[in-house]
Amino acid sequence: MNISPFTPQQTASYLRTLPAIRERCTRVHELAKQEKLQYFDYHPEQEDAVASFCLDLMKRDFGSNFSSIPPHGRWRHLDAGRPRVEPLISKWNASPNPPDTKEVCRRLIDLFLVSVLLDAGAGNTWKYVEPQSGQSFSRSEGLGVASINMFEEGFFSGNPQNPYQVDAEGLSLISTENTTRAMQVTSSNPMVGIEGRTALLQNLSTALKASPIFFGANARPGNLVDFLESESILDGSTRRVPVAALWAALIDGLTPIWPATRSTLGGVPLGDCWPCEALKPAAVAEGDELVPFHKLTGWITYSLLEPLEKVLKWKFEGVEDMTGLPEYRNGGLLVDFGVLTVRPGAIPESLYPDPKSGIPRLLPSHPAIVEWRAMTVIELDRIANSIRSKLGLTREQLTLAQVLESATWKGGREIAKQKRPATGGPPIEIESDGTVF
Repeated sequence: MNISPFTPQQTASYLRTLPAIRERCTRVHELAKQEKLQYFDYHPEQEDAVASFCLDLMKRDFGSNFSSIPPHGRWRHLDAGRPRVEPLISKWNASPNPPDTKEVCRRLIDLFLVSVLLDAGAGNTWKYVEPQSGQSFSRSEGLGVASINMFEEGFFSGNPQNPYQVDAEGLSLISTENTTRAMQVTSSNPMVGIEGRTALLQNLSTALKASPIFFGANARPGNLVDFLESESILDGSTRRVPVAALWAALIDGLTPIWPATRSTLGGVPLGDCWPCEALKPAAVAEGDELVPFHKLTGWITYSLLEPLEKVLKWKFEGVEDMTGLPEYRNGGLLVDFGVLTVRPGAIPESLYPDPKSGIPRLLPSHPAIVEWRAMTVIELDRIANSIRSKLGLTREQLTLAQVLESATWKGGREIAKQKRPATGGPPIEIESDGTVF
């Protein structure tokens, strides 16, 4: 019997908020401490080894200058191998009709948003060769470099006079065929989830037109700049913007892009939110077993904050509600160091494509993946706190976004390469459709 004081619609609204991610993941983490997960055993004594490994990477790459660590965001990948974003801004500013500062930021929001939507796992074999430099990139960097080149070529623009924008009209013209060509996908250079990636962009066209309050009359992601300004306050010369306003605009405005097969509650689509079998025994109200992650929304938020802060000099408040990203690099770090171990026999042998590898391959909806991702969110908080403790730094002096960038995401990639040099892949494979990771 539902004894909750909230309606399913109210619960659904809550599950789409930032604080809900950490709260629901904490419920799963509490079960782990009681040895009540179905698929994983939790070994907190291994957390120190993770923190030490991550700290070594930070010192290797940044010395003791931790304040110089950039935040986790798409900007890094767009600049893989060489700077691309700043030269693009300089090119715009040197043009006969240079854009004003807000338009520069709108263009960057356009670019960063579509680039993140293209950033789901591409698989272990796909590569992108940049025509201008001849450099070859794979995974997130390859997707990033491909996306900025597509942007410069006007791939996402419906306005021939301005290739440097993303709009509903341009997105409506995108097909699997032209995306395949633009990303250099062939039978010998396969990419995981190319259809899902294309569908996200096509659905984005619909979403932009459906929410003029966020995306303006000309249906551009960059018009979020104007919406956020309307939600802000001017404190002296500083514009203060609640991160919750950006989050709400993305959660509400991008609802139409997610596959129709995702969870709903009270008729409300929940996006990247999944039932956790381990929570069901304690559930008393409808929706109690659901755990939200909203990984791509979180990745977009982190990625958009950087140009908004750098270009417009805005100050965002409530960023502490942001969580670590529950994806295979951060999660793989925990499995590779033994913080999480798969319970013997918990995952059927049929889900191990190559039994010798010991690596299962699971759908994003599999309850083991839900447990893994929920544990990842809370463990990223704990590892960040451990690193800060070792360095004597506060959360303000070393933010979670900086830890994600310099330590956990990078650490997950590096330990994977050490343990699986042939592929560098994660210890658990996700059967990606191009819309979750």
